[in-house]
Amino acid sequence: MHLILATLFSLARVLSYPFPNLIVSSHDGTHLAYVLNERGVRSIWFASAPGFTPRELWSASGDDGQEITNLSISDDGKYVVYVRGGDHDANWTEMPWPDPQSLPVEQHMQVLSLATSGGTPVDLGEGDTPAVAPDSKRVAFVHVGDSRVWSVPIDGSKPASQLFFDRGQDGDLAWSPDGSQLAFTSNRGDHSFVAVYCNDATPLRYLDPTTYHDGAPVWSPDGSRIAFVRLPGDGGPPQNPLVNYPLPWQIRVTELATGRTHAAWKSLDTLRDSLPQIAGPQLRWVAGDQLSFISERNNWPHLYVVAARGGAMRELSPGAFTVEDVALAPDRKTLYYTADTGNARGDDDRRHVFSVSVLGGAPVQVTHGTHSQWWPAALATGVAYVDAGPRKPMTIVANGATLDAARIPSDFPTASLIVPKEVTFRSSDGWLIHGQLFAAPHRAGEKSRPGVIFVHGGPPRQMLLTWHYFDYYSYAYATNQYLASRGVDVLSVNYRLGIGYGHDFHFPAHAGPAGAAEYRDVLAGARFLQHVRGVDPSRIGIWGGSYGGYLTAMGLAKNSDIFKAGVDMHGVHDWSMFSEWFGAQPERYQHIDKAAFLKTAWLSSPDAYISSWRSPVLLIQGDNDRNVRFHQMVDLVERLKQAHVPFEQLVLPDEIHGFLRWNSWLRADQAGADFLIRELKP
Repeated sequence: MHLILATLFSLARVLSYPFPNLIVSSHDGTHLAYVLNERGVRSIWFASAPGFTPRELWSASGDDGQEITNLSISDDGKYVVYVRGGDHDANWTEMPWPDPQSLPVEQHMQVLSLATSGGTPVDLGEGDTPAVAPDSKRVAFVHVGDSRVWSVPIDGSKPASQLFFDRGQDGDLAWSPDGSQLAFTSNRGDHSFVAVYCNDATPLRYLDPTTYHDGAPVWSPDGSRIAFVRLPGDGGPPQNPLVNYPLPWQIRVTELATGRTHAAWKSLDTLRDSLPQIAGPQLRWVAGDQLSFISERNNWPHLYVVAARGGAMRELSPGAFTVEDVALAPDRKTLYYTADTGNARGDDDRRHVFSVSVLGGAPVQVTHGTHSQWWPAALATGVAYVDAGPRKPMTIVANGATLDAARIPSDFPTASLIVPKEVTFRSSDGWLIHGQLFAAPHRAGEKSRPGVIFVHGGPPRQMLLTWHYFDYYSYAYATNQYLASRGVDVLSVNYRLGIGYGHDFHFPAHAGPAGAAEYRDVLAGARFLQHVRGVDPSRIGIWGGSYGGYLTAMGLAKNSDIFKAGVDMHGVHDWSMFSEWFGAQPERYQHIDKAAFLKTAWLSSPDAYISSWRSPVLLIQGDNDRNVRFHQMVDLVERLKQAHVPFEQLVLPDEIHGFLRWNSWLRADQAGADFLIRELKP
C-alpha cells in the first residue's frame, strides 16, 4: 500500500519545475544570464563572478505565452538584451505574431534591454537577432517590417532607425572587434552574400560575391579577416525531394585589406560530409589562428580545427558519439561541448560536458554520472551548464556549484519518479533501435498492465534517460512519468531519423514521405513492449507530437490490431498535401514524375490506410500552428467520421505548434494521459 501511495502525483505537480530556456555568458566569462520558465511564467536572471549568486532582473506577470529568446550580455556587464515574442520554431517573419492568450490587442516581437543594476525593460524596437556592439552602447537588430538592419542606443535614449539600406533580406549580424564595422548576410533568394557596413559615406562591401549562398560571418580577433560558410546556390539539375543528396560546403576567409579570399577548408561531395543540419557548422575563430567547426565526415558530428590560411583538418573529439552544443572560452584556447559518451561506454542516451584544447591534447570529461548536462556557457575560469537527472529536474550549475536548487518546489515528487532503463531492440530490417523503458511499479493483485509507446517529434531529436533540454520533450518526459505512476509501462522509441546514433542513422533511405521506413522501428518497439514482463500484449497504446503525431497516426491506421488507442498531437496525416514540395522553385522539378512522387508521399501517409484504422484516437492541435498546418487535423477528422473511427479532439485556439503557454501543455498532456488510461483501462 505504501508503494501505491508513494507513486501517485498529479501531472500539474510533476510539471511544476522551473525550466531553464536559455543560458549565456558574457564575452569575458564574468557574467551569466539565463531564462527560467516556471509554470509558464518566464523570468530573466543574472549572476556575476566570483560567486555567481543569481538575481532576478525581470519576470512576466503570468503565463503570457510570449517567448524570451536571443539573450545576450553587453561586454561591460551593464545590460542584458533579448527578444520577447514571436515563434522561433517556425518562420519568424509570419505575422501576426502568436497570441496564445487570445488577447484583443495585437502582440509584437520586441527587442528589449534590461539594466543589470535594476529597473524595467526598455523597448528598443520591433525586431529580432540583436547584436550588441563591443562598446556596450549600441544594438543592431533585424527589423521585422522589412528584414533590414536597424540600430538603437542600448538604453533606448533615442528611437531605433535603419542603419543602412541593402537590397537583400539581412541577418547573421556580427560586429568587428573594435565596433567600427558590421558584417552581415544579405540573402538574395537563390544566392546570398556576406557584406560589411562601415559608415554612410562608404559603399557596402560584398566579400567574394558569387552565385553561391554565403553566410555566418566570423571576425578574426584582430579584425583583419572574416571567415564565412559557403553553400551551393539554388539551381542545377532537378532533384527528387524524396532522395537524400549531398550538400557540400566550404569555409572561406577574406583578407579585408586586399579583398583576397581563399578556401580554408572544403567538404567532400558525400552525404556524410554535407553541411551539419542539426548542430550546424558552429564556425569559430580560435587560438593559434585556427577555425573550429563541426563536420560529420566520419559519420558522427565532431569538432575539428583548420588553420585559417588553409590546410588539413584536425579532429578534436574522436569517437563514436555526437557533439551537440559548443562554447568557446574567453581566451579562445578551450572549447566546451556536450556529447554522449557513445555505445562503447554505454552512455549514449544522456549528455555530458567535455573540454578540449584547440592547441592539442585529448578531451577531458567535465561531468559524469547518471545525470545529463547541456548548454555549456564558458566562464573566465570554468564552465556553467544545465544539469538534470532521471528524477531531479533542471538546475543551473556554475563551476560545480548549483545556483538555483531552492527553486525546485518543496513538494516536487522526486522520490516517486521512475528511473527509466535503456533498452535496445532490432527493427524488421535489422536496424538497432534504442529506447527508454518507464516500468510502472508493481501493484498488489495486479495480473497485467497496459503499455504505451511514445514517439518523439522532430524527427532530428533524441529522448534521454533524464529530463530533456527541450521544454517540449521535458513535458513529454513528465507525462511518461505520470503514466507510469498510474500503472502504465511506457517505452520511448528513438527511431531512425533521430540524432545521437550517427549520420547514417539520421539520414536513412526511404524515410518519411519516401516510404516511412522509420515506422518499422516504432512497430518493433511495440513488439518489444508486448514481451515485457507484466505487460498485457493486447493493451498497447501509442502517443506522440509533431512527427511523433505522424507516427502515432501511422500506427493506428496500419496496425490497429496492435495499437488499441492513441493520442496524436499536431501530426502530419497526408504528405502529398504539402505545397512546399514544388512551390519554391518549380523549374527545378520540371522533369520529375510528379504523379509518381505524390503517390509515394500518399502511400507513406496515415490517410492512405484509413480503411484499416479501427482504434480510438484523441487529436490535439493549436489552430495557429505554423509547422504543421491545422488543415491536416481538419481533413483527418472528416476522414475518420466517414470511416466511423471513434475520435475525440482538443483544439487550442491561437496556440502554435510548440505550445507557448504552460497551461496549454498541461491541458494537452493531461487530456492525452487521461484518454490513454481510460481506453487501456489499467
